[in-house]
Amino acid sequence: MMKDFTIVPLKGYGEIPFGMTLDEAVKELGMPEFYEELSDMEETGNRSIYYEYEALETNIYFEGVTKSVVACFETENREATLYGKPVFDLTKKEIIDLMKEHGFKELEEENEDDELRVSFEDALIDFFFEDEMLTAVSWGVLVDEQGEII
Repeated sequence: MMKDFTIVPLKGYGEIPFGMTLDEAVKELGMPEFYEELSDMEETGNRSIYYEYEALETNIYFEGVTKSVVACFETENREATLYGKPVFDLTKKEIIDLMKEHGFKELEEENEDDELRVSFEDALIDFFFEDEMLTAVSWGVLVDEQGEII
């Protein structure tokens, strides 16, 4: 079971890299508590599979038609770190400063309902806040139909 909760933008999460196949991820993490196929191959030509690991407070999205690979993570795990810092203990400003320190600059903020989303497009990462508190982090990569990272 996963022990390293290091968020690495554009690379992966702990010992699970982007591009790892679905079978390899299941071998590493076991079967999830819940999973679902999200997209319709006939309509979109894409395949997206969602795995929910409740014990890890993490969801993994797999993309690709020819082979399904890890393309996105979403976590609410309080043990998650970003560049050596416990990300859920950081303020919005601290997260923005930390991302900028590591070369990411394409910042966008958007309010939806009672939630604020802070995104760094160049890192493909979103930070979700409610009442000034970080509630979730979602990050990924782009994957083509063959399951290759673009």
